[in-house]
Amino acid sequence: MTEIPPVSGAIIGPDGLARPLWASVDPMLRDYYDTEWGVPVQSEHALFERISLEAFQSGLSWAIILRKRPGFRAAFADFNPDRVATFDDDDMARLLNDAKIVRNRLKIRATITNAQATVALREQSGLVDFVWSFRPDTTPEPRTQADVPTSSAESIALSKALKKVGFVFVGPTTMFALMEAIGMIDTHLLDSHRRGSSGVWG
Repeated sequence: MTEIPPVSGAIIGPDGLARPLWASVDPMLRDYYDTEWGVPVQSEHALFERISLEAFQSGLSWAIILRKRPGFRAAFADFNPDRVATFDDDDMARLLNDAKIVRNRLKIRATITNAQATVALREQSGLVDFVWSFRPDTTPEPRTQADVPTSSAESIALSKALKKVGFVFVGPTTMFALMEAIGMIDTHLLDSHRRGSSGVWG
């Protein structure tokens, strides 16, 4: 008799709740998954922070970024785009010597550039409306983590559009991760206790 593979990669935790593997072991990641990941972000300040952190995460694990998040917030004026947009060479030197963040010159410069682009975008629709205008008509319905894509037509389009208005470090994969994190799409596994919790997709 052929064995039927499991329909989900979700893992039942000690609390009886189903989560993907990445959110099942580390308490910090579990709390992030349960309370923040996939929750809609509708403020410029919060969205700028998420874009900045996703850029810093490129090539690294999300756990590293999350552990350094308090350091990032302190170093980048709590991700206030107006303040970060004015950072100068002295700030660059300060940031490059700050062990509480990821000291990558290109990513630090990108954060400052993106703060300036965020401020400039207010003359149009503003960052929030701009990003959310790329929300797709449907969302993935993954049964296993392997079913979750790493980019989409919408993340590719969002990446191109952001680059046109001055953003950097906003590639399609990074933007897909952003879309997942801010609730624009729901990639919670179908039997995860968080599936549908954003209120965006029901």
